[in-house]
Amino acid sequence: MGWLIPALLLGAPAAAQQPVEYNEALRAAAADQPLIEADRLQIEARRLGAEAAGQLPDPKLEAGIENLPVTGPDPLGPDMMTMLKVGVEQEIPNRAKRRAQTGLAGSQITLAEARLGLTVRQVRVEAGAAWIDLAYAQRGLQLAAQASAELNTLVPVANSAVASGSARPAEALAIRRSLVEFDDTTSRLEAERDAAGARLARFIPANQLVATGPTPPPLVDAGELRPTLGGNPALAVTDARLRLADAELRVAEAERRPDFGVSVSYGVRERNYGDMLSVMGSMTLPIFAGRRQEPRIAAAEAEAGAARARLVDQQRQLSAQFEADVAAWRSAYRQWQNADQQLHMLERERVQLETASFAAGRASLTDVVAARTSLAMHELEILEREAKAVKAASLLRLTYGEARP
Repeated sequence: MGWLIPALLLGAPAAAQQPVEYNEALRAAAADQPLIEADRLQIEARRLGAEAAGQLPDPKLEAGIENLPVTGPDPLGPDMMTMLKVGVEQEIPNRAKRRAQTGLAGSQITLAEARLGLTVRQVRVEAGAAWIDLAYAQRGLQLAAQASAELNTLVPVANSAVASGSARPAEALAIRRSLVEFDDTTSRLEAERDAAGARLARFIPANQLVATGPTPPPLVDAGELRPTLGGNPALAVTDARLRLADAELRVAEAERRPDFGVSVSYGVRERNYGDMLSVMGSMTLPIFAGRRQEPRIAAAEAEAGAARARLVDQQRQLSAQFEADVAAWRSAYRQWQNADQQLHMLERERVQLETASFAAGRASLTDVVAARTSLAMHELEILEREAKAVKAASLLRLTYGEARP
């Protein structure tokens, strides 16, 4: 039985890999996500609640005994005014208040819709960044494996050179040192791949995601994105909060106007007397507005002013953040281009020259190993710079105006 368990484990099928493309990840992030569903339910709740906004309050039913004497020569005499009374009372808030309440409910719906837009943008940005990190971690692992394989081809050469006496034994250690460095790099890239896959699995539930297909373009037209800042989801949320504050101000101002009420009651008296019908009207008297309505209005005005100031600050902040993100993308793109077009060529020439010199007996094996290790490390650095440029460009498109795929 000792050999059976390992055999079963080796024979067990590995977890199936699920390939996913960039646009597919963005669609999945904006489709069936709990966070987005929560915001949609919030909108539905606001819409359902808005149906009751501005409606008259529930009427009140009154019932009891009226004009019941408690003192006198004959409290229970037949000529008393005692009667059983039942009635209905209806409060009627002023029309301005009901309109303001309806507007307040509409503003709450607008705010919930703006928050949904912001949430959709947030999850798309996170999903896009996770996919890019996963894709470039996979490519980095391929480069590291290729570099390790190339260095392993030098091991027989080193052994032969040491055996023939043309190389010192210590020179053979350079290959082992470089292989250890690539093992460390591989471990780091595997951790980055697993972390990116875990973040992406939040939007695409799967055990093992694999990024496939082309990566998003590293170029972006900042001039086309700049005019779209006015419709940014973050700005829409701040604007919706301003509209909500203005609606609350209108509700407070409507408190200045009087409310009304009407009541109808029917009284049953002694059989020797007739029944009685009463109809009454009422009206609130806002005669102490300086201590009641005015402070509420002043507080609502201050809240609206604060919301308006936040909107102006949000506009400036969004513009500044956009320019900062554009500058970061330009820097990342230029660094990638410089490393790819200039430094990479120099590293390749160095490998060719060191290899030719070693064949001619003018360079040591250590020089060849150092040149090839430097080239491989430089290619990994170029890949990291490319990832930064692509990620920065994707961030600009997703944050400031790219339409849903």
